[in-house]
Amino acid sequence: MGLLTIGTFAKASRLSPKALRLYDELGLLTPARVDPVSGYRLYAPEQLDRARLVAWLRRLGMPLARIQHVCTLESAAAAQEIRAFRARIEADTAARRDLASFLIDHLSWKDPAMSPTTKPLGIRYAALSDTGLVRENNQDTAYAGSRLLAVADGYGSAGAPAGAAAIDVLKRLDTAGLPAGDLLNVLQDAIEQAEQAVNGVAGPGSSPEGAGTTLTAMLWTGSRLALVHIGDSRVHLLRDGELFQITHDHTVVQSMVDEGRISPEEAVSHPQRSMLLRALGRGADGTPDIRLHDVQQGDRYLLCSDGLSTVVRTEEIRRVLSGTEEPEQAVRELIALANGSGDPDNISCVVADVMELQQ
Repeated sequence: MGLLTIGTFAKASRLSPKALRLYDELGLLTPARVDPVSGYRLYAPEQLDRARLVAWLRRLGMPLARIQHVCTLESAAAAQEIRAFRARIEADTAARRDLASFLIDHLSWKDPAMSPTTKPLGIRYAALSDTGLVRENNQDTAYAGSRLLAVADGYGSAGAPAGAAAIDVLKRLDTAGLPAGDLLNVLQDAIEQAEQAVNGVAGPGSSPEGAGTTLTAMLWTGSRLALVHIGDSRVHLLRDGELFQITHDHTVVQSMVDEGRISPEEAVSHPQRSMLLRALGRGADGTPDIRLHDVQQGDRYLLCSDGLSTVVRTEEIRRVLSGTEEPEQAVRELIALANGSGDPDNISCVVADVMELQQ
């Protein structure tokens, strides 16, 4: 078979002539020959496989620069790269789905407190932060109040004041009234102000490593908890004896797990397991995950820094949470477990129970 005209090649590859001209200019799909007189582009039949791959990748929404990279790879490596891109799409879709769910729930929800048959609920809570066995300073901050539960894990030379500054901003939500129907904007504004506070700690012109922090917080609205999460601190929910992690780590290693590059078991000991993809600080991506959680009487929530989650097994955390009555007892036992495991990091825990208010 001889060379194909651009029209024939476009039809066979499902790419338009206009797209083929662009891909030629970018060096992504160069014609086998260009007629010196007419300037017509001519393609070899063996170029069809690459052209069809480009067409499918464009339908996926993959950027041209990444497609160009994929086309240079062997089949196995190309499949791995597409798998990683799929994971990114799924993560982005999940983030949009969560935000859409938040908005739908928030705009359509009716407060059960309006019903005379609904029992009013509240929270009882305790917070504790510990330096641990190795570090000289504690860069964690833990806070629990009647509305706000929060943990921040600072990093860098000014990590401790960075974490404290972020939580100090959120503390205003513990006492201020929440505008009706404006919860999402209130939370977004609080995160932006917290980011400014962290940057203020670092000072102008400081390096990205100078000051930063994770931030994981839950705001009690009277019958629901609104979650704001940035980084690798975690929130667990104990409900009916089962323990669920309701946050997703914003780390390089977690993204590798999501993309199928490594297994969850390999992630536990990976040397980059503490490298953050999102945080509050100069040069960091401070985009928060924001969700609403309907609560049930008897729920127990745990917010913790990675000083607990990296050294204490999930089953041990579940055992302590389900076997202790008071939140203060639970946070003390969890920190003791972390220290007993030779924890090299600071440890912070907040435990909150959803309970019926006494009339």
